[in-house]
Amino acid sequence: MSNGGSGPGGGRREGGFEREPARRVFAGELRECRYQFREGEDEKSPTFVLLPTGERCNRVFLVGTLTEKQRQGDQNIFYRGRVVDPTGTFFVMAGSYQPEAMQQLARIETPAFVAVVGKPSIYQTPDGAYLVSVRVESITVVDKDTRDLWVLDTAARTLDRLDAAAAGISPDAARIKEHYPALEPAVFRKMAYEALAQIKM
Repeated sequence: MSNGGSGPGGGRREGGFEREPARRVFAGELRECRYQFREGEDEKSPTFVLLPTGERCNRVFLVGTLTEKQRQGDQNIFYRGRVVDPTGTFFVMAGSYQPEAMQQLARIETPAFVAVVGKPSIYQTPDGAYLVSVRVESITVVDKDTRDLWVLDTAARTLDRLDAAAAGISPDAARIKEHYPALEPAVFRKMAYEALAQIKM
């Protein structure tokens, strides 16, 4: 696993823009995201989700068990899936705008360990609840060792983000205080250690 938080696809150019690195993040943290923003005025400027542990992410790299998937739609077909890691569930989707990813998801038999790179987005329901989903760029079947290595690396990245936020060196420190005033860093430290306790290396 590479160092520093960039996942597969990090650093390539896309439409004249440098692709944002894919951040490793646990489901338990991603589901607590409440704020997303666009950096820049251009319509092609990347949109970021602000992680509660203190880092912006335009793309995420996650590994877990694809427990179920559903094909939906008639004219505009798309697939939804649930991917479970030691901290909770990611909701993923792929449609006609991601034809390769949709075909990859369609072919995978559940349950299976999968590695997913995609773009997170936040949706607020009329009753005020928040739903976070990941639009898949790629999804591939992996083995348990890969899943366990991802848990190790994601726990390390989570703790690194918390340390940077606590030291005030996170570039989004002000945004974290503004949008996540009630969140306790200890919750995410505990999540990281509990995730590590669930894997046997």
